[in-house]
Amino acid sequence: MRAALLHHVHQLADDDLPAYLYDLPGLRRHAGAIRAALPQRVELLYATKANSDPRLLQALAEHVNGFEVASGGEIRHIRGLLPDAPIAFGGPGKTPAELVQALDACAERLHIESEHELRTLTTVLGDRTADVLLRVNVPVAIRSVALAMGGGPSPFGLDPSQLDRCLHIIAADGRIRLHGLHAHLASGLDARAHLALVDQVMGWADRWAHHRGITLSEVDIGGGMGVDYAHPRDVFDWPTFGIGLRRTLERHPDLTLRIEPGRSVTAYCGWYVTEVLDIKFSRGEAFAVLRGGTHHLRTPAAKQHNQPFEVIPDDSWHQPWTRPEARDEPVTLVGQLCTPKDVLARRARVDRLRVGDRIAFAMAGAYAWNISHHEFLMHPHPTFHHVDDADTPIAGACAFQTA
Repeated sequence: MRAALLHHVHQLADDDLPAYLYDLPGLRRHAGAIRAALPQRVELLYATKANSDPRLLQALAEHVNGFEVASGGEIRHIRGLLPDAPIAFGGPGKTPAELVQALDACAERLHIESEHELRTLTTVLGDRTADVLLRVNVPVAIRSVALAMGGGPSPFGLDPSQLDRCLHIIAADGRIRLHGLHAHLASGLDARAHLALVDQVMGWADRWAHHRGITLSEVDIGGGMGVDYAHPRDVFDWPTFGIGLRRTLERHPDLTLRIEPGRSVTAYCGWYVTEVLDIKFSRGEAFAVLRGGTHHLRTPAAKQHNQPFEVIPDDSWHQPWTRPEARDEPVTLVGQLCTPKDVLARRARVDRLRVGDRIAFAMAGAYAWNISHHEFLMHPHPTFHHVDDADTPIAGACAFQTA
């Protein structure tokens, strides 16, 4: 148990729970170490969708080259917080209004997902210009990944057979400038597997550009750096990844690479803190019912894992009956929702867990609150708290080391 975490958890009033607790100094250290591990010609964009908390984004702005956005709402959000930050607008299903919004926001890059999207762009440009990357579903083998966005039939990106038609559209319209390709194909890879995929993508891109007589100045390889919720200390190996990208860039002296990590940047710097409302036993199994649940922290339900947690004991008990508890046994931690899928951790062994104790779920800084179904059952929203430099940072948070 981390002493500093215990301190901040105890600072939360009962009325604050459930609560999200974010460690901003730890986030800055982590993001700075990622940036330091990458070659200079690798541009680091943060995927806003992972966590759009305003104070997290402002902390990250010091360390990233810009932000990847995937909707008109995210464009508006980033521009409201960081008016001058470079943005790249990606994602399928862009509406004409969103394309106009991106142009008005001076988006540095538009990631074109289809021929239709490119043709739609030509109808809203007017006298403006657009700098684009063509997102392509590169035909490479992808195996054993958490999420596959390419390599086979997919709604993401252009089929390679459609690229030539897009080139003709761009050649016929002087307002559109093609800078290169985008190829975010998979998520959940470790550093060596990610580098192997980068080599496949670059090999295909080189052959394609050579046959078309095109010079690629940029390739965006997306995000997808693995986060292991079962082993929180096994952080993505950014130094190894940076060394591998440096070798790739040595073979391409005029190329700029972009990456767009999200989960691997902010996951480690957030906690979801709540309390035990009830402990019950059913057919020989223990269940702890917690305040809140997957309508606040959807990550374990979405990824089908046990969210790592720490028990923060609270020894106060003022009821006249025996305090319900579980000892030295596996306990399933569930929320308040009327569904058997509201599970945060299944059959996780605890030394002792009692009604009234607090639970701090770690690795809750990405794809947590912002992907949750907030209004289901209409429970109160969590509160949000930020540990900043003026406070004591949470020891051990974002413990990525560059050594």
